[in-house]
Amino acid sequence: MKPLAKIASGGELSRVLLALKRVLAQKDPVPVYVFDEVDAGVGGAMGEAIGIKIRGVSVLRQALCVTHLAQIAAQADHHLMVEKVVDENRTISRVRKLTPGERVEELARMLGGLTITDATRTHAKDMLRYARGVAA
Repeated sequence: MKPLAKIASGGELSRVLLALKRVLAQKDPVPVYVFDEVDAGVGGAMGEAIGIKIRGVSVLRQALCVTHLAQIAAQADHHLMVEKVVDENRTISRVRKLTPGERVEELARMLGGLTITDATRTHAKDMLRYARGVAA
């Protein structure tokens, strides 16, 4: 037996925390949960399952998740984009809420990379529609 922190990756620790927070959400006094690296080392189907679990936690608590997976991002009520901009030799980070149209474009980019096609846009729209129908 070894301490979990010694044998688990950051992503694995984040997923363990998600499981614990999901169970404890009704009694935990902490009002906001932040999940980072919860998508590390996982792909589509597992990412979707993680997104659904975070959505479930968000029913009782404010949940903020930093992700690179469209399958997780599609589950969110709101989609924020973090952008780094270099301005006069200074790097500035900006956070802004995406409009519904921008959200589709961002999910399509997350799915398809640099080339966004009608197919990736359709896929993004389908993911958003499906996410609204999935019980947390």
